[in-house]
Amino acid sequence: MSFAEKYTSSIVPQLKKDLNISNIMAVPRLEKIVINVGIGSWLQGGKDFSKVVEGVEAIAGQKAVVKKARLSVSNFKLRKGMPVGVTLTLRGEKMYDFLERIIKITIPRIRDFHGFSTRSFDGRGNYSIGLKTYSVFPEIHYNDIVKNYGVAVTFVTTAGTDESAKALLSSFGFPFQKQ
Repeated sequence: MSFAEKYTSSIVPQLKKDLNISNIMAVPRLEKIVINVGIGSWLQGGKDFSKVVEGVEAIAGQKAVVKKARLSVSNFKLRKGMPVGVTLTLRGEKMYDFLERIIKITIPRIRDFHGFSTRSFDGRGNYSIGLKTYSVFPEIHYNDIVKNYGVAVTFVTTAGTDESAKALLSSFGFPFQKQ
């Protein structure tokens, strides 16, 4: 059973009961997953960052967008129009597939992992995690790694509070630290 089917068949009724919600449309749901990678350190030596873009696309399974600087900042040796990051937004079936892969395959591959902090909620029901290395994803082959880079993943939900968003992510099996 895919995570999308699991959400509609078992998670929605459980959350409806646990959060005491009468309307089924008010039950929190996962809206999108945003993956971000900063490439500022790659550009210091004038290096080609295409491997970073390829890595992010391999992780997510769809095309990534290269973000460019809007302003020039001389202290950071940054000029307007220089590439500064790679971003990607997942929705629908690809979002649920990525969520399943990150919970069942990627997170267990992290060394000395004791759960994600519950303090990474933004106050509006969205949750962000940062992975220090992208090599924990099974789609990345060890021989393809030129330089390690971190990956930021944001789970955007329709939940209005952090507690309901935590209940939603926990029902999918998201590993939070024990309080």
